[in-house]
Amino acid sequence: MAGTADIGLIGLAVMGQNLVMNMNDHGYTVAVFNRTTSKVDEFLNGDAKNTRVIGTHTVQELVANLKRPRKVMLMVQAGNAVDAVIAELVPFLEPGDIIIDGGNSHYTDTARRCKDLEAKGFLFVGCGVSGGEEGARNGPSLMPGGSPAAWPEIKAIFQAIAAKVADGTPCCEWMGAGGAGHFVKMVHNGIEYGDIQLISEAYDVMGNVLGMHPDEMADVFTDWNKGELNSYLIEIASDVLRFKDEDGTPLISKIVDAAMQKGTGKWTSEAALDMAVPLSLITEAVLARFLSGLKDERVNASRVLPGPTPAFTGDKSAFLRDLGPALFAAKIISYTQGYMLFRAADVEYGWNLNYGGIALIWREGCIIRSAFLGRIKEAYDRNPRLVNLLLDDYFKTQIQAGEPGWRRVLSKMVEWGVPAPALSSALSFYDGYRRERLPANMVQALRDYFGAHTYERVDKPRGQFFHTNWTGHGGNVTAGSYSA
Repeated sequence: MAGTADIGLIGLAVMGQNLVMNMNDHGYTVAVFNRTTSKVDEFLNGDAKNTRVIGTHTVQELVANLKRPRKVMLMVQAGNAVDAVIAELVPFLEPGDIIIDGGNSHYTDTARRCKDLEAKGFLFVGCGVSGGEEGARNGPSLMPGGSPAAWPEIKAIFQAIAAKVADGTPCCEWMGAGGAGHFVKMVHNGIEYGDIQLISEAYDVMGNVLGMHPDEMADVFTDWNKGELNSYLIEIASDVLRFKDEDGTPLISKIVDAAMQKGTGKWTSEAALDMAVPLSLITEAVLARFLSGLKDERVNASRVLPGPTPAFTGDKSAFLRDLGPALFAAKIISYTQGYMLFRAADVEYGWNLNYGGIALIWREGCIIRSAFLGRIKEAYDRNPRLVNLLLDDYFKTQIQAGEPGWRRVLSKMVEWGVPAPALSSALSFYDGYRRERLPANMVQALRDYFGAHTYERVDKPRGQFFHTNWTGHGGNVTAGSYSA
């Protein structure tokens, strides 16, 4: 008997259920399965009651209900669980059938699964899904990549359920082969780490130095959200600051200052290290979460380690007028570094990523959605070969406008002893990138002195390497595989 469902979905946690309902709203019939089968029945008797959703109680039954080529989307925990479900599915599938992983899988796992399944005649898609529960239900940003032949088969469904920009363009486009989709989602999450850390640093200085009440801070974020900083995260920062606990006091003040993570920010930093990309801001955001986790140690250290006591004197309004542009300038650096990582990955994997297109699919639906992303799309429309966002006229102008206030804000935060790892690393990157000559010549000299690692000379063509016998008895043999 021929199947009637357009797509199957395995994994009925909140994200899975919301995606199913989204697909149902757009006229698609979805067959669903969950390892704990009682969740299937609860779903069918709850939100999915009186819909086209088909409940199944075995993987075999799920597959039997699907139209050919069969399309099965997995919304399960990343890692071994994905491999386990794939192994359970494959015996019931036929060549040409499509498996879609919609979880936060590591892009190298996606590339491996794609290669293995293609060798068996199947198609595999690793799709980044951003927007949280609300996005899944009402329109997420979708970043599919993997087996190119799968895209024509899933395109209509995915673009129907995706968020849309103002002109109706869906926030979903094919990213590239192999692990491209999950790589783009990983970088999205890394940038999200950076944005959140920048917001937290602004919140810190407003509260602990300027002495502002959360409601006052919320007003500032609301005002920022009307300008270049307009974004989902700035908007909800205002909501968070205004939210009151049951006793009428700000809930934000009662939340323990120990941040958790699920690993995608760390993966972004690891990829940057592997590809020699100076992803300093996002890496500092990851490290800031690690430092926050040392809560007990920090409590003890606060009692014994001296430092300045923040004491603001001056014009608070003037400081806030500097803080907003400083935040925006650092945000530009975060995205600049993310796009540098995209370029490095393109060289590494040959994905031919559409840089402007990525900004467009992040424009709505996802956690980092903002008006700012339209500026990135415009930059790549102006110059598809743009090497670095900082070299685009718009971003160059914005950085230059915010730079004086950025420096004033950071100088005061250093003076007050207020940590600003993201804001400061962003400025250090900017100052390093704009320098014609860095002190790396000293690095090379020291490496050559102790390890004969060689160096290049400014008075000789690049690519020629030299070694100096610095002590007179070190010899003239240079390093091969030796490293130190």
